[in-house]
Amino acid sequence: MAGEDESPAADRPGPRPVVIGATVVVVLLVGAVLGMFLTQLALRPDSSATPAAGSVEAGFAQDMSVHHLQAVTMASWERDHTTDPELKQLAFDIESTQREQVGRMKGWLMLWGQPEQATGAPMSWMTSDAGHGHMAMAPTTAAAGGSDGAVMPGMATNTELAKLRSLSGRELDVYFLQLMLRHHQGGTEMAQYAHDHTTVAAVKALTQSILTSQGAEMTQMRTMLTARGAQPLPYP
Repeated sequence: MAGEDESPAADRPGPRPVVIGATVVVVLLVGAVLGMFLTQLALRPDSSATPAAGSVEAGFAQDMSVHHLQAVTMASWERDHTTDPELKQLAFDIESTQREQVGRMKGWLMLWGQPEQATGAPMSWMTSDAGHGHMAMAPTTAAAGGSDGAVMPGMATNTELAKLRSLSGRELDVYFLQLMLRHHQGGTEMAQYAHDHTTVAAVKALTQSILTSQGAEMTQMRTMLTARGAQPLPYP
């Protein structure tokens, strides 16, 4: 019959979904490759030289990764043990942001052929700018001799971390805010130094992001401490 011969093409199976699926895969792959290419270009300093051991870029990525990971540890503990929705959200934001930034910095170190952790003393990149051929300013603060696990500005000691885990309720929330505020103060000091001394666009962009996000979080944490009748810890 004529009606059967003229049935719509939509009623007949065809390769269209397969073609569309293949096209999406190709677009995603091209986007991924382009993203990797642009990232590698962004990681090149203006001099086109790869950051060397002891440079501001390598030292910052190594030390800030360690610094961030302690913040992730504290934020994860707070998120899982607080009953305050405001604290739970803050802890989640800090944990997710700093975990992603650690991954980015470790990726840079792999591209640069540098180890994930520095072999020398922490913070040496803030006193000897070997990667750029000039002496840099000394750090304005330091942890108390690196004692009890606090090896960089603002970091909590092992004793302080143990105390954090022993608390609950309001005491937990207040102590977390105090430790994290001080931690951010040390971290932003390191980020500011790297931002002022790097020639690598990607490092400058990350340090600016850290300064912006942690600056806002510090303001929020001071407000939250005041609302709970508490004060920040001394710094440095």
